[in-house]
Amino acid sequence: MSLTKSLPNSPSLLKRAGTEKLREVFVKYASIQKNGEHYMTSEDFVRKFLGLFSESAFNDESVRLLANIADTSKDGLISFSEFQAFEGLLCTPDALYRTAFQLFDRKGNGTVSYADFADVVQKTELHSKIPFSLDGPFIKRYFGDKKQRLINYAEFTQLLHDFHEEHAMEAFRSKDPAGTGFISPLDFQDIIVNVKRHLLTPGVKDNLVSVTEGHKVSFPYFIAFTSLLNNMELIKQVYLYATEGSRTDMITKDQILYAAQTMSQITPLEIDILFHLAGAVHQAGRIDYSDLSNIAPEHYTKHMTHRLADIKAVESPADRSAFIMLLESSYRFTLGSFAGAVGATVVYPIDLVKTRMQNQRAGSYIGEVAYRNSWDCFKKVVRHEGFMGLYRGLLPQLMGVAPEKAIKLTVNDLVRDKLTDKKGNIPTWAEVLAGGCAGASQVVFTNPLEIVKIRLQVAGEIASGNKIRAWSVVRELGLFGLYKGARACLLRDVPFSAIYFPTYAHTKALMADKDGYNHPLTLLAAGAIAGVPAASLVTPADVIKTRLQVVARSGQTTYNGVWDATKKIMAEEGPRAFWKGTAARVFRSSPQFGVTLVTYELLQRLFYVDFGGSHPKGSEAHKITTPLEKAAASVSTENLDHIGGYKAAVPLLAGVESKFGLYLPRFGRGVAAATPSTATGS
Repeated sequence: MSLTKSLPNSPSLLKRAGTEKLREVFVKYASIQKNGEHYMTSEDFVRKFLGLFSESAFNDESVRLLANIADTSKDGLISFSEFQAFEGLLCTPDALYRTAFQLFDRKGNGTVSYADFADVVQKTELHSKIPFSLDGPFIKRYFGDKKQRLINYAEFTQLLHDFHEEHAMEAFRSKDPAGTGFISPLDFQDIIVNVKRHLLTPGVKDNLVSVTEGHKVSFPYFIAFTSLLNNMELIKQVYLYATEGSRTDMITKDQILYAAQTMSQITPLEIDILFHLAGAVHQAGRIDYSDLSNIAPEHYTKHMTHRLADIKAVESPADRSAFIMLLESSYRFTLGSFAGAVGATVVYPIDLVKTRMQNQRAGSYIGEVAYRNSWDCFKKVVRHEGFMGLYRGLLPQLMGVAPEKAIKLTVNDLVRDKLTDKKGNIPTWAEVLAGGCAGASQVVFTNPLEIVKIRLQVAGEIASGNKIRAWSVVRELGLFGLYKGARACLLRDVPFSAIYFPTYAHTKALMADKDGYNHPLTLLAAGAIAGVPAASLVTPADVIKTRLQVVARSGQTTYNGVWDATKKIMAEEGPRAFWKGTAARVFRSSPQFGVTLVTYELLQRLFYVDFGGSHPKGSEAHKITTPLEKAAASVSTENLDHIGGYKAAVPLLAGVESKFGLYLPRFGRGVAAATPSTATGS
């Protein structure tokens, strides 16, 4: 996984901040001034600017270690040039390794000595719990027998990679002094919890003893277990290879074994442990992608979406009350209203053309046909009624489309939530049912809206001095008249939603990246693609609905219900009449729902509220797995002073912990009000 996947606006790198803006931020936090120059202390940089180690009893040594990453002169103060240089480093593609390198480069000379490496390692929580032999053969292989060799950046990256594997094996040897090749389940748990802490999820951590079934753990099993934890991202790729990209297919051990031997070096023992772990956590004989996500922790490289609001309504899903669920539905309804209005406005001209094409009847006025095709209709509307003629009837549409789209999206989400299992999977029949329920629920808003909109849209075809307004149509129809054609509306909207929402969900999943994330453009594309079959297949019902709701002019056929309209249209115009306006309908519904769905999901990302329920798949929900991440999360809103590369500073520092296991003590020797000289010791 790479840092570039975590950036909000680009598939490549973070954009550098401007010098003047960066200087403003620097001066704001710098508390020391010497010879007319401003400087940041360790606390200024780590605690005040980054917002880490905010506790009163913070560990000052850990704060100085982190500050020294930016303090390349190692004088205990961070100048603006150092502050700007570190911002540039955070924008590099290998920023995570470079940040770790600067943590160990204690003298700032571009190399790591044995003394540098030992000094930092001895300060980590892991070394305090399971000491590592800093005089053993592993260290000598890298630093030489006399430990005087200096390690450059490229060599350091390999050293850091190998260090934890060696630490794990050394820990095994320390627990097996007799050299039997076995350790007890409790010793196994102790090693894994300490050495591989950064690779553990709560479910795995709680089942470390039970997965051994009370038997002693052999060295091969231990190595396979640690290898499995290290290679979980590769295991996910093996799973996707076996399922041809699906994230919901349940697969057996044999299926993943076959895929593993085809594309990787994953051993059968590792696969056995994988299924044993999945069984211990979820009690299932098959696994899907969610099982792998539950075994492998999410690290700092999750996508970072800039949130305008980040609210936690409940502490845990167990705290969800009826009131919270009502608030969640209201939240979805509000966002759905806005999204629906945006989608309707974008495609309204296409909708008007579709309606006029569907209302055009052969045989009327001695066979006269007003429009040859949709493009001809578009041109004539602009020519005779002006550009704004394309938006005739938009206002009542917007007044009604808000509750219409909102109720559809809310009901679909609500029913999907109820039919989704604990692992986040939902069967296809349940997706279809949820969509059908959404379509049925919207008719209470859709029908009155549609009949008023349609009568306003076709009003421009009639040369009349009287301008027809929405309210006059409502008064003419009355309450029951507003629901004329409701059965045809149901006949259209229920199958449309039953087709659309499952298709959208599966298309969206197929277009997600390997981490399951959907870029906004993939959301738009998925919404548009799903609209093609949904809109086209229900066109006959839409034609019938339109004919029932439009006032027949002199000489035109009148209809008395769905079945009567079906028979008369077939007899007078043939089966092709049922597909009139299909192209216009697809070109209207497809982009409309694409825009509506991408707006709806992006609003949920921007105005994030955690109600303890589900969130749209493909959006990031950053899981806090390290102390630094927990500290960063204590600030409820994003620090607007974190500009340019500093947008990634906290996730990167958390990544140094979560990827390399370099956990620094949070509490201990700090004081609440440190003096500048104390806070800036090197």
